[in-house]
Amino acid sequence: MSRHVATAAWARGSEDFLDQRYSRRHTVSFDGGVEVLGSSSPHVVPTPMSDPTCVDPEELFLASLASCHLLWFLGIASGRGFRVDHYHDDAEGTLAHNVAGRMAMTVVTLRPRVVWSGDLRPVASEVEAMHHEAHRRCFIANSVITEVRCEPVW
Repeated sequence: MSRHVATAAWARGSEDFLDQRYSRRHTVSFDGGVEVLGSSSPHVVPTPMSDPTCVDPEELFLASLASCHLLWFLGIASGRGFRVDHYHDDAEGTLAHNVAGRMAMTVVTLRPRVVWSGDLRPVASEVEAMHHEAHRRCFIANSVITEVRCEPVW
C-alpha cells in the first residue's frame, strides 16, 4: 500500500463570488514539487470564469488513465524483450450523462502508437495482448469505479 498526495488550492481575491462570476483558476500541487494551473473546462463553465490555458479535471482524469497505461505497457514490453523507441497516445474522453443521468466521463479512448526497434519485434497479436494486460494492470483504470469520499476538515 502507498499513499499519494495532491493539493488543490484556490483563493477568491477581490472578486464578488456571490454573483457566480468568480475565476475557477486554481493550483494543483503534487508531492514531488510540480504545480499545475487548473480551471474548470470552458465546455462546462464559460470564459472568462474558466481559463482555457489551464488543465481541467476532465483532462487530468484522461491524462491519468493514458499515463498509467503507457507505464504498464512499457514495463510489459521491456519484460518480454521488445524495445520501444517511441510511445504516443492521443487519448480522448467524453463527458456526457451516465445511466444515472449525472455528468460523467462516460468513455475514454486510448489511441497509443508504438515505434519498435531491435531484432525482436512483436506481431499484432502480441501488441494487442500487451495492451490488454496493461489495461488490466493499470491502477487508475481499476480505480474508475472506486468509492470517492469527501471528509471536510473544519
